[in-house]
Amino acid sequence: MALNIKKVLVSQPKPASEKSPYFDIAEKYGVEIDFRPFIKVEPLSSKEFRQQRISILDYSAVIFTARTAIDHFFHLCEELRVTIPETMKYFCMTEAIAVYLQKYIVYRKRKIFYGQGKPEDLVTVIAKHAKEKYLIPVSDVHKEDLFSMLEVKKINYTKAIMYRTVSNDFSKDEKFDYDMLVFFSPSGISSLLKNFPNFKQDDIRIGCFGPTTAKAVKEAGLRLDVEAPTPEAPSMTAALELFLKKELGDKKKG
Repeated sequence: MALNIKKVLVSQPKPASEKSPYFDIAEKYGVEIDFRPFIKVEPLSSKEFRQQRISILDYSAVIFTARTAIDHFFHLCEELRVTIPETMKYFCMTEAIAVYLQKYIVYRKRKIFYGQGKPEDLVTVIAKHAKEKYLIPVSDVHKEDLFSMLEVKKINYTKAIMYRTVSNDFSKDEKFDYDMLVFFSPSGISSLLKNFPNFKQDDIRIGCFGPTTAKAVKEAGLRLDVEAPTPEAPSMTAALELFLKKELGDKKKG
């Protein structure tokens, strides 16, 4: 039995590994899965950064919440010809982010600290170094939970916008013939509506990951068909597979 869903657009970069569950799903259910981010990250120019009147060398520690932040921080330092002293301390949200620092610095010679993935874990680590002056590289669109926790602990920090999230526009001649769209952030929904102001959902299924994205789908007046994480589907791929399995089952019954 053929599925009604033949072509799925996943608004993320194509997985680097061939072992991604998306490829298994495509093969198992005979669906075509395209990967195309609806949003992309752009660096701020050194001129734009200077307008924030932040001098990187005034700080004794940097807090990184993502690998993207590390890339943009070091590229901007290079552009500004700022040499980071060996005494600089680095605080990262997770060990994986901390290890990524090796791309730019000699890891074992530096003071590097990390949490377990939650803002509160990282703040506990930071609070043990309360005398430091912290710089936090962020995107123009960012969550505030970490900053409010730092304020409670009276940590001296400055947010530095070093990159921005922009809509990854579709070209006029690009085909948009998908039976299902999968989103991972509210900005992905905004980008869809910017690219296709007359977008009509009709039979197109929409899936999303995370409560803020689900809220954005509903606020845009769209129908949400597949949601993750849930107890049955902790990941987007698990939710997608459950949905396709159910579709196939319903079709066989019909």
